[in-house]
Amino acid sequence: MRYVFVYGTLRAGEINDIGVAAARAGIAAPKRVGQAAVAGRLFDFGAYPGLVVGEGNARVVGDVYGIENALVAVLDEIEEVYPGVEGLFLAREIVVEIDGRGVPCLFYPVARESVAGLPEIPGGDWVAYRRARDSGGGPD
Repeated sequence: MRYVFVYGTLRAGEINDIGVAAARAGIAAPKRVGQAAVAGRLFDFGAYPGLVVGEGNARVVGDVYGIENALVAVLDEIEEVYPGVEGLFLAREIVVEIDGRGVPCLFYPVARESVAGLPEIPGGDWVAYRRARDSGGGPD
């Protein structure tokens, strides 16, 4: 088992819900460990967000799940991460804090240059932003 930090469409209830992806692949359901935040900025690509790590004091909110190793290949497919191919999303490791302890997690940020000209998501929470945007209420 390993951990993954999800901040966008892999979050529960979103279009690539990690639990639904696991079920579709016949893999044990991921176990939510808790919510965490990482230093970085979130940008709106339209149907999904992209996280640029370590950008100032901004924080990006997400959820941490314990997952079976077999689910990593499914997540890589969703994020279009392939060995030897440099795509939009990158498979990386980060340590997040949950209940005072550091948890090493897989996560999928984007390169800084990929967000040029895109709007930043205020507050760093894709789910809240997307719900407000899609309901016509604008971001919080």
